[in-house]
Amino acid sequence: MKQGIHPNYKKVIFVDAQSGFSFLSGSTLSSSETMKWEDGNEYPVIKVDVSSDTHPFYTGRQKFSDVGGRVDRFKKKYNLK
Repeated sequence: MKQGIHPNYKKVIFVDAQSGFSFLSGSTLSSSETMKWEDGNEYPVIKVDVSSDTHPFYTGRQKFSDVGGRVDRFKKKYNLK
């Protein structure tokens, strides 16, 4: 492999901005903000908008819209059958 062309891969703490849920993972992202993790070491912090803690697929709070297709909406709009 060529030297000096690959990004620096390191441990990073990802923090969900909505719930405060955090997890440690490897990443090439970097940040000037740091935080102590459970193991006593300090790692850079990356804030994310959605994680498995707040995503509707994982939480079961997914909305299912039962509005039907085009034909159903047309019939409803014009009070047909």
